[in-house]
Amino acid sequence: MTNGTGDFELAMEELRVVARYAAQSAEEVIPVFEAAHPDDPRPRAALDAAWEFVNGARRTKLQRITSLDAHRAAKEAATETARLAATAAGDAASAAYLHPIAKATQVGHILRAAASAARVGELNAGDDPDVGLQLIEQARQRATPVLIGVLNRYPLAPTGKSRVAQLMAVLDASLRTSR
Repeated sequence: MTNGTGDFELAMEELRVVARYAAQSAEEVIPVFEAAHPDDPRPRAALDAAWEFVNGARRTKLQRITSLDAHRAAKEAATETARLAATAAGDAASAAYLHPIAKATQVGHILRAAASAARVGELNAGDDPDVGLQLIEQARQRATPVLIGVLNRYPLAPTGKSRVAQLMAVLDASLRTSR
């Protein structure tokens, strides 16, 4: 089964690879959100929905709804690290619906969870940019050839002033020149 309603086709297995990559990043930081907001299950539900899709379940409204809920939880988060962790979980669930259209904004569905996780690492290390770059390197090493192939169908990540956008651009550039 493919998703070919845009500029190119994306196979369901390719979408699962992208969702796995995002879910792995979100998995690393979800405890940050849960420690700050132990009674808010929305980001965990999004991450669980992402893993269901990754592990072979059909993509359904579950991924869409839980993604939106996790992003709402991010907006309500008490700290920047909790916000970033919830965003990463929402991005993992929404990766199941990556659009096959050649727009730079779609790159966020592939790489923003990893960039958010790297930013959480920086903040937890006293805002140390070297920690973020180390985590971006780990994310680069975790990328599979299939993920890189999907990424290369899109334009470069949009440039932005936020640290997450900067980290995403570094990861994007490093993946496009690797392998």
